[in-house]
Amino acid sequence: MLGGMVWTDDGGWRRYLPSPWGNDDTQKILDILEKHKVKATFFMTGGWVESYPEDVKRIYAAGHDLGNHSENHKNMSQLSEEEKTSELMSVHEKVKKLTGVDMELFRPPYGDYDNAVIKNATKNGYYPIQWSVDSLDWKDYGVDSIIDTVCNHKALDKGAIILCHNGAKYTAQALDTLLATLKGQGYELVPISQLIYKENYHMDPSGKQISDEDAV
Repeated sequence: MLGGMVWTDDGGWRRYLPSPWGNDDTQKILDILEKHKVKATFFMTGGWVESYPEDVKRIYAAGHDLGNHSENHKNMSQLSEEEKTSELMSVHEKVKKLTGVDMELFRPPYGDYDNAVIKNATKNGYYPIQWSVDSLDWKDYGVDSIIDTVCNHKALDKGAIILCHNGAKYTAQALDTLLATLKGQGYELVPISQLIYKENYHMDPSGKQISDEDAV
């Protein structure tokens, strides 16, 4: 069964806790992903890109997806059309300058989106992404909690998208066991660019993509 793993690098914006996401665990996370031959998707804010440009390059060099998490981590649904575009394209240009990559995956901050956000992202060449399995690593409940939350999640199924955060207190410590457990459950973890349909699909009521071919 295919599933995707996404990482968020909020670069100074942490919704629930006072300390910002940093880069202390980035190399450890990359090493563990490499050990398990897993490619993931890293969603980055403009602040994180500016603070850790060499990490952006390392993530890309390791073969992972680079994704857009907005410039300033604002609630996108509350912004004007022009502001939405600026939030997307400012970080887009920063990453392109560093890596040559035109990013095409966008995860709205806080999971906040509406039809206008979706239409704006699409107009700017992006596929909007939402997670289906939140590891809750940002709550700092501990290693066992992260593993249990993900591996026993009711939404863990074919096509699930697992959300983790770079810089959360216990995530890097949990990752090795988490990946091994998911593989043991029969999952193959792939980057979002390989997981999503880009054409000939529709959405079910939960927001999950369904191939039109499967619906025939």
